[in-house]
Amino acid sequence: MPETYGAHECRVYYVQETTFGQTPANPTMIGVNAENVDAAVDPSLVKVRGVGNRDVAALKMGLRKPTLKISHILPSDAPISFIQHVQTLNSLSVQVLWFKGLFTSATDIISLLYKGMRIDKLTVQCAVDDLLKADIELIGQNVEVGTGKIAGATYADYAGAVTYTESFVQRGSADGSGLADLTRITEWKFTIENNLKPVPVIRQSNAHLAKYLPARHRELSGELTFEFEDKSEFEDVIGDAEFSLKFGLGGSNYALFKYCKWENVQTPVRIEDLVSLKARFIARDVVIA
Repeated sequence: MPETYGAHECRVYYVQETTFGQTPANPTMIGVNAENVDAAVDPSLVKVRGVGNRDVAALKMGLRKPTLKISHILPSDAPISFIQHVQTLNSLSVQVLWFKGLFTSATDIISLLYKGMRIDKLTVQCAVDDLLKADIELIGQNVEVGTGKIAGATYADYAGAVTYTESFVQRGSADGSGLADLTRITEWKFTIENNLKPVPVIRQSNAHLAKYLPARHRELSGELTFEFEDKSEFEDVIGDAEFSLKFGLGGSNYALFKYCKWENVQTPVRIEDLVSLKARFIARDVVIA
């Protein structure tokens, strides 16, 4: 029996599915450069109770709810390779592997193969002197436990990382035109929530698995931290101004939020500190490209 596993002995890979909940044959698995991985499955146990006993009489399996939470460093080779699926809503097979030795000749593998996974929530953030990072929450249909890599699969990893020096923030008209650089930003983040809903149905087989995983209303929001140099954002709130914001994600990739308005603008002042302005926004549309 191997010793307990460390974080250096864990990897995450994914592939886009052509059929919901089915891993393609002989897939090319793409690595996710992760800082933190939280792999879980909830069996939604149904407690059976009855008169004559204080304790639960039986525990029955309910709807299986596989979930993954990943803190992901955007790779400079392909910054949006993984996070773009929050927009496409493609279903993914995601494999979490723990192993001993070199990955190419790994032994003592523990595999969790998540199927029918979609990105439910994505938060991307950037700050001075830091890398671009994404917190990703996925919901899926099923998870299989195994002791090896996927048969016939190849595993590949993207290299590099996107730093804050490769990012930018631009502001323009509500429809995304007329963009110009904002040069007062020290930190930014945005969040996209798909509000996915696992939908089970009554059927003879696999009734414990969701048949559908549709997206409901989408929520688009974010926050920028400015060096406090002028009153522009306060004037935007008073004037009910609508605008667009474009965030550089490395290379030629970006996230463009359209039809935005400030939800809250504030300037906290603290002793022995410079004044910053924090502005939260809500948007009505987004394009990741």
